[in-house]
Amino acid sequence: MEYLESEGFWIPESIRAYLTSLGFSVDALEAMEPYIRAWDRWMAARGRFYDYHDKDGMGRRYRVHRRSIMPAMRVCKEWGALLLNEETKITCEDARCTEYLADYFAKTGFFEATQETIVQAFGRGTGAMALWFDLGKGEVRVRHTDARMLVPLTWDDDGISECAFVTSSSWRGKQIDQLQLHVRGGLQGDGDASISPGAEAGSGSKDEARSSHYGTSEATYHIITKCFDSEGREIQIPGIIEDLDTGSTSPTFAIIKPAVLNTRVDLSPYGQSVFADAIDAIQAVDLTFDALINEIDLSKMRIFLSDVMFDTERNNGKKNVEIPFGKNDCTVFRKVMSTDDVIQEFAPALRTEAQAEAFRISLQMLGDLCGFGITYFDFDNSGYVKTATEVSSDNSALMRNIRHHENQLQGALVAISKAILAAARFLGEELPDEGVVTVTFDDAIIQDTSALKAQDMAELGVTMHPWEYRKKWY
Repeated sequence: MEYLESEGFWIPESIRAYLTSLGFSVDALEAMEPYIRAWDRWMAARGRFYDYHDKDGMGRRYRVHRRSIMPAMRVCKEWGALLLNEETKITCEDARCTEYLADYFAKTGFFEATQETIVQAFGRGTGAMALWFDLGKGEVRVRHTDARMLVPLTWDDDGISECAFVTSSSWRGKQIDQLQLHVRGGLQGDGDASISPGAEAGSGSKDEARSSHYGTSEATYHIITKCFDSEGREIQIPGIIEDLDTGSTSPTFAIIKPAVLNTRVDLSPYGQSVFADAIDAIQAVDLTFDALINEIDLSKMRIFLSDVMFDTERNNGKKNVEIPFGKNDCTVFRKVMSTDDVIQEFAPALRTEAQAEAFRISLQMLGDLCGFGITYFDFDNSGYVKTATEVSSDNSALMRNIRHHENQLQGALVAISKAILAAARFLGEELPDEGVVTVTFDDAIIQDTSALKAQDMAELGVTMHPWEYRKKWY
């Protein structure tokens, strides 16, 4: 099987050059891009590990495809399912803001899209949610991107404060690339980035680099939109506002990263893939899986037939040839010059038990290295792997890592919720200040909520008042 590798969408060189011309640096992107591309290939199970060439005894080259259960993608999907679902609650101190967010999330499918963003972010190290305005319809939407399509512009220890996002779209049948910069104060009229002279763009020194332009920390975020054709030339598209002042003093985007230290590039604003340190375990899983399937395939029963079982016919009067019959998949063979044992069967002994044990150990190591604990990806008597609920009682590593990732994710959810509310006010919604925004994750994923409710119910009138029960669970 020949696999045609597709690189997918990556930020074009023309847009990188345009950002550089504005005074921004793309060094952070270029330093991390080789790692992001490698993680992307592991997620799709493609590359030289899975598709390569080998030689037979005669020196002839042939293609080989290694089977895969997509372990890297499985890891990312598991984290997405564990961390976020439709039962996650985002609440504000003001009830009207809470109701507005709940209605917005339901109408736009926010949690489903964000769960997919978590999957991509945990695979490629970084993901993002950014606001997108449709002033004609009076609507705001959240666009979801990953590390392949974002360029941090300004950052420090507190995170990324300005960022550029690149997406591919179509306009009147033509493929275009759209660049949106979410920057404070916008860009200066002369085309230079709004940074003070001598400051290094994208260096992360946002307070010093931009203080001369802002004069105050209350500068509002602008969304700068530029479009480029397939040749990298900037084009004008009717109806697109190039510089939109959102009126928001807080970021109009939020960055999602796993709670994993980036050890690939020091001081990088990008995150690191959750399976970056488990590449050998990913290879072990697919090696043992491929070996298990090959064992079954190569150990099929072989049938050997004597010459007397073969009919022959004349081929244009020149020679005798065997009349073909049966399956042509190397399971029926001819014994030349033999009349004994007209039909002989041979069934090789299977080593599937040893292969399965090796596969199981590989899965356990993968789970341990990716933060699930050694018992998460494991065989049991009823299915392929255990669920998180089944292993949470004796898997403290899983519980700790879920909390770490939730703490990291909470900041992004709070930031994008505040941005949505600010955008709603910008579009004319009469909403008060939201106050403190709180995220409540669905712990039913990792613990038995029904059992905890029943336990608290038993405590009513003893150690818990009815209002305490309602406050805790409703």
